Amino acid sequence: MAKDPFYTKYILGFCSYPLMNGRHMGTISTISHNIWVTGALNLSHKKFGFGIPALSRKKLEVKTRARRGVQTSSSKMDGLPEGRGLFLSLCKYTPPSWATQLGPIPSHYYALGHRDDLSGMQLSGNKVRKLEFLMADAKEKGADCIITIGGIQSNHCRATAVAARYLNLDCYLILRTTRAEVDEDPGLIGNLLVERMVGANIELISKEEYGRIGSVTLCNLLKERLEKDGRKPYVIPVGGSNSLGTWGYIEAVREMEQQLQEGKVDGINKFDDIVIACGSGGTTAGLSLGSHLSSLKAKVHAFSVCDDPDYFYDYTQGLLNGLNAGLNSHDLISIANAKGIGYAMSKVEELKCVCQIAEATGVVLDPVYSGKAAFQMLRDMVENPSKWEGRKVLFIHSGGLLGMFDKMQQLQPLIGKWQRFKVDDSVLQVDGVGKMF
Repeated sequence: MAKDPFYTKYILGFCSYPLMNGRHMGTISTISHNIWVTGALNLSHKKFGFGIPALSRKKLEVKTRARRGVQTSSSKMDGLPEGRGLFLSLCKYTPPSWATQLGPIPSHYYALGHRDDLSGMQLSGNKVRKLEFLMADAKEKGADCIITIGGIQSNHCRATAVAARYLNLDCYLILRTTRAEVDEDPGLIGNLLVERMVGANIELISKEEYGRIGSVTLCNLLKERLEKDGRKPYVIPVGGSNSLGTWGYIEAVREMEQQLQEGKVDGINKFDDIVIACGSGGTTAGLSLGSHLSSLKAKVHAFSVCDDPDYFYDYTQGLLNGLNAGLNSHDLISIANAKGIGYAMSKVEELKCVCQIAEATGVVLDPVYSGKAAFQMLRDMVENPSKWEGRKVLFIHSGGLLGMFDKMQQLQPLIGKWQRFKVDDSVLQVDGVGKMF
């Protein structure tokens, strides 16, 4: 089969920090478990809805396994934190050498686990990296409960609820929902099931009230109420995206840098571009800042799934300023709109793309964040081929699988491959074989 003249010219890697250790979550990671090489293998003719061939897949062979925070024999390792520590341990934090000029520098973090799309079903997603630092700060300040806020299927709220329970903290979630459902039991679909099972206290707010009052004021109102009851709440903003949480993805860059330096990705020693979904700004800020300061030097492309690009340029600028970075967000990031018809609302084409990627590769993207980002990235590769031609692109899967359960009705007609197994009446049972009891 002839190779496609364009699609053989770039490599697309999917980064999700796979778990390699069966005992302790997140103590071992590798930069990517799948690298997709288009045109280099026999390509399927399946389309992703706008003319891109299905991507062939080559399984990465991981040469070595290095514990994050444990010195190895490599001479290129860059001042790792002292002892990554076991899951849930409180660890002293030492920043990468290239980030020491930033400040304030966190003193400690909790080891919560680092496969961004699969850090354990209940505690997964990119928010976990931010929570490592935020939860350490909460405990240091003597908090006995956590407050955070987000959409009704917020991955961040679910991860926060689980992390809080792990650390014996109560959790209060302010969840945004429709006006018609704000006075009803929210149910047990997706993230809500996990949140309620770990005992989170859920307070519903309508989208209209949320838009009028704002997340900061709503959290402060709940904080004041809890303080009157003698509690010591710690507020985590939307998505865990403040300057302290940004350190989570500065650390992610250190991991990528080290894994590339150690030759863990066969045939690749650098990436030209990093692509990420942008929902609250913290991951985007940490990746872009870390990439700029480290040896990675990859261009970060963020696809916004809620607010518009101008909002996120301004918001990430505030995060950079909070770290005394002295840099301009417009110089570090390229932000494009991937919101589609609205936040957490999916077009058929987007869901088709998610389904086809899953069927072709086994990688299941979530419909709210990574799915929308991948859809827009692939579309941009078709519409602007010269922008991507010849470049090595790393797409970061930031998790959120549980949100897929909220899309079951939309997904049903897109997923087939089932039928009744028909057995003719003439087929005789073989005695002793096939019995259930």
